This record gives sequence, C-alpha cells and structure tokens, in this order.
Amino acid sequence: MRNMRTVTVVRYILPLREGGSLPALADADDDFKYVLKFRGAGHGVKMLISELLGGKIAEALQLPIPEIVFVNLDADFGRTEADEEIQDLLKFSEGLNLGLHYLSGAIAYDPSVKIDPLLASKIVWLDAFITNIDRTFKNTNLLMWHKELWVIDNGASFYFHHSWQNFDTAAKTPFKYIKDHVLLPQASMLNEADLFAHNILNDQVFRDIVNMIPLEWLQWNDAEESPDEIREIYFNFMKTRLLNSPIFLNEAKNARL
Repeated sequence: MRNMRTVTVVRYILPLREGGSLPALADADDDFKYVLKFRGAGHGVKMLISELLGGKIAEALQLPIPEIVFVNLDADFGRTEADEEIQDLLKFSEGLNLGLHYLSGAIAYDPSVKIDPLLASKIVWLDAFITNIDRTFKNTNLLMWHKELWVIDNGASFYFHHSWQNFDTAAKTPFKYIKDHVLLPQASMLNEADLFAHNILNDQVFRDIVNMIPLEWLQWNDAEESPDEIREIYFNFMKTRLLNSPIFLNEAKNARL
C-alpha cells in the first residue's frame, strides 16, 4: 500500500454532480488534480472513512485504484463561491477531507466490455467484503483509463457504521446486494479471488489501515466510544469478516447461478 500524502486545495474547479455527495474537481498544491470528497456532504466523515478503508483494502489487493490523499481545505476557501449550496458544503468541510487522483480522459466502464475473470472476481470479492452497495449496472463506479479497468468510489461501503450496532453480527452477514454487482456475471474465479485475498490480508494489514483514519474523523456525536475504540471496531469487523469469508463468498456464488 502507498503511504498517505496530504495536499492542500488551491483551486476549486467544478462540482461533479453525481449522487448526493457533491464531489468536486480541484487543483492541489502538488500541481495535480483530485476528485475531492467532502466531510460536509451526505454521511460526512463516515463516508470518508468508508472511502479510505475500502480504497486501502483495494490497494492491498493490488487492484488499480487512483492514489488516495488527505486534502486540507482552508477556512476561507469557499467565500468567493457564488453557488450557496456549494458555499455551505465548503464551509462545513473545513479541515481534512479526502481526494482521489483525477484520471484525466477516463471514461465510464461499459458493462458489455469483457474483462479478465480473475480481476472481475477480485473486485466482486472486495465489494462483498467491504459491503459496498454501489457498483451496479446503474452506477458502475468503474473507469476505463489507458485500456485498464480502475476502481473508484468506495464511499457506500461499511454501511453497518450508520446504525453503529451489532458489529459482530454485521461482520458475519451475507451480502445480499452482491446479486446486483455489475461484474458478477464475469466473476467466474471467486474461489481463486478468495484464496488470493487470504494470502494478502491479515491483522497487520487491517491494523495499519485503521490507524490511517485521522483523529478528527473519529469525533462522533452519535457514538459513546472513543476514537481508539472506534478504530478497534473497524479492525474487528474486517478481521471477523475475513475469517468468515465463506458466508459472503457463497452468497456471491449462489447469485451467479
């Protein structure tokens, strides 16, 4: 996995009005463009945590995914923005946000395009593991860039944290939404993907990933746990889910029948 870098926004280019999270294209002080995900949008920091954890697991599994960075947004950045909705979004997103390296010229994945069955199986396995409900024919959240398939947008994963209860049960629950996965018809090597994942993922990988979650993203008003305890719940969720991967693996296999 790549180490996390931190950049600062220097120019807000335009909103990317996709879904309810209002991501944006922005220039940063490292001279690169990023798709910026805001803490002030939608599900707030929980969405950013999902994006971070899901993206870093994808990286660990050697899937093509744009570099993920922490993004600083200064307090006065949105004051010149004319759109009141965007101005409010920027105001409530002061501090640390998340960005994905912008893949200039990339196009949305066409589900009719055949891809390597092992790659398809690894992505299906990833999304069943992180409980990502948003990689469907309607919204693939996959891009073709330089003739390669790239994984983007993992913010709709780990949805157990929105109710923030029954963590152990959630980790052992089949992922029924896998039946809607855009790559499921091509995922004919799920056993091989599961073996591959078990050879890579382990407690240390999960510990390293949860330790990347910034402290300021763990100050929740709707949870009694401390930031360290919240990290531990995410760690235990991933550890338990990996140990019980046959539960969601069989769900995916059955959905292919």
